[in-house]
Amino acid sequence: MPSSVMPMPMQGNAHPSPAAVSAVGLRKSYGDKTVLDGIDLRIPAGSVFALLGPNGAGKTTAVKILSTLISPDPASGEIQVAGHDLATDPQAVRAAIGVTGQFSAVDGLITGEENMLLMADLHHLSRAEGRRVTAELLERFDLVEAAKKPASTYSGGMKRRLDIAMTLVGDPRIIFLDEPTTGLDPRSRHTMWQIIRELVTGGVTVFLTTQYLEEADELADRIAVLHDGRIAAEGTAEELKRIVPGGHVRLRFTDPAVYRSAATALREATRDDDALALQIPNDGSQRELRAILDRLDTAGIEADELTVHTPDLDDVFFALTGPAGIPDQPKENVR
Repeated sequence: MPSSVMPMPMQGNAHPSPAAVSAVGLRKSYGDKTVLDGIDLRIPAGSVFALLGPNGAGKTTAVKILSTLISPDPASGEIQVAGHDLATDPQAVRAAIGVTGQFSAVDGLITGEENMLLMADLHHLSRAEGRRVTAELLERFDLVEAAKKPASTYSGGMKRRLDIAMTLVGDPRIIFLDEPTTGLDPRSRHTMWQIIRELVTGGVTVFLTTQYLEEADELADRIAVLHDGRIAAEGTAEELKRIVPGGHVRLRFTDPAVYRSAATALREATRDDDALALQIPNDGSQRELRAILDRLDTAGIEADELTVHTPDLDDVFFALTGPAGIPDQPKENVR
């Protein structure tokens, strides 16, 4: 990993949103194996935070610690979830959170409605309140028609929706989704994304672990990449994409004379005389793109096609977690 890659500071004003989850120096070891090597987290309330990393990076371990399922190492610093100290008030943490793992907790031997009512009992809701909440959530997650059927007959996407509906019975302020779309077809994944967006709109904080880079790009306000037990980089999707070199603007022309004039005006550009195209290093930012266009306007030149090539999260992921360092071919977006 390049030594220049560092976690990025939070953006915003002098009064950031209160933290739904905060951890300083979070550590977890099993014997001689260090899984989490002193990671720091601060997740604002009402946001989506995505933790990325290869298999075995420690994503699920982090979720298990923050949801009180396992304990961190004694050497860890202070950890707070929903404003409660994880070490001294774990019961208050449990009351404020919901957890959905990559493997469904749904009991296939009973109906979807019975799964929901069982969860209501576990949250000590009255019978009337449990039935009211169950009916509301079954309707919200489009499971009314299947409510009386055994959950074993549900599709993967239906089981995952039921799983999240069960998680919401306790009205959690923070939800940990550990690889929630693993094994789902593309349509079911997009349905799950919409559910997550609606949860956040309602004020819920979502801590998401995923191996789908597109998923993090679509949903997350901030993303952290976990590698070898440490946070390799953290920031918005756009901030992370800029740390990988290789971004450039490609200008293509149909008139050879205009192409030659552009090459003279943009002397730093790499020429492709056969394609009548110029390639200029660019980080994809609006400021740098405007500077190129201003130079062309000043010279009275107009390109027939402008393509912005920017690294995507796949490139970032491989650059931060792979042995080769930087991928060869960045992806492109045509604007």
